[in-house]
Amino acid sequence: MAMVSEEQIQQWADEAEAGYGVDEMKRRGRGRPGRGSEPMQVVAVRLTADELAAVDAIAEREHITRSEAIRRALAGSAA
Repeated sequence: MAMVSEEQIQQWADEAEAGYGVDEMKRRGRGRPGRGSEPMQVVAVRLTADELAAVDAIAEREHITRSEAIRRALAGSAA
């Protein structure tokens, strides 16, 4: 585990106190890229161990993330 120095903490605090420009933050490209024009929401779902294993198996087989496997399943069930 990497240790953070007092100097680094002070630098971060100074940056935060000075404020961050919105344009600068957008240029940095922080955060996950969007998936479309609509805002996304995170939804917590409880799955059994077997259900999670099934999602993971599909995701691995299709070379996609868990989230993408769930989104595809939802899109398929709506059709």
